[in-house]
Parts: sequence; structure tokens; C-alpha cells
Amino acid sequence: MPKSIIQTDEAPAAIGTYSQAVKAGTTVYLSGQIPLVPSTMEMISDDFAEQAVQVFENLKAVCTAAGGDTSHLVKVNIFLIDLGHFATVNEIMARYFKQPYPARAAIGVSQLPKGAQIEIDGVMVLPE
Repeated sequence: MPKSIIQTDEAPAAIGTYSQAVKAGTTVYLSGQIPLVPSTMEMISDDFAEQAVQVFENLKAVCTAAGGDTSHLVKVNIFLIDLGHFATVNEIMARYFKQPYPARAAIGVSQLPKGAQIEIDGVMVLPE
């Protein structure tokens, strides 16, 4: 099965040896997004809620570039340096997803790239 690389200027450029997303058939594997503003490649702010919104906006942009939207995400992994922000993540995530929600994991980690407080990756399945 051939694969294609998804890239958009509407999401932060890769800061390492990875692609924003890779499409194989109707499945799209989205790399982790942190709260970088695409136009500046700088962190949106130190505020957790603003960081979470920026991450979801970045994910949304990659989904769009791949030909889908957040409703096509079937699995997301949310990495948090403070699991105390779990309720805020749920509140913000509800702005981007409607039922049925994707499968999800929330994982506490000690550090994230560039000092981010949140990172999210996902798997999207596009309609055939």
C-alpha cells in the first residue's frame, strides 16, 4: 500500500525527523502536536488552556490537509506534564469533537518538547 506525506503551513513545521502526518490507504497517522504557533514556531503562551487550544487547532489543520476533520479521528493520545489539567483538556476537547468521541488515552509525562505542557497525536480514518 503506497503512503503519502501530509504537510501544511497551517500547522507547525516538523522540528525533527518526522512528518506532520502520513497517509496509508484511508488511514492517517498524525504526529504529535505541541502548542507552537505555525507562523512563528514559538509557544503560544505559558497558559495551559491556551496551549491546549493551540494543539487542537494544529491537529485540526493537519486533519484538514489530509482531507478530513477531527470527526475522522478514531484515536488520540494526550500527553500532559500535569494530569491536574485533565478537566481542562476535557472541556476544550468538547469544542473540537462531537459524539461518538474517538478512543483516547491521557498520559502523564515528565517533559515535552520545547517545554510544552501538552502534546497530542492521533490516528484518523477517512471515508472511502
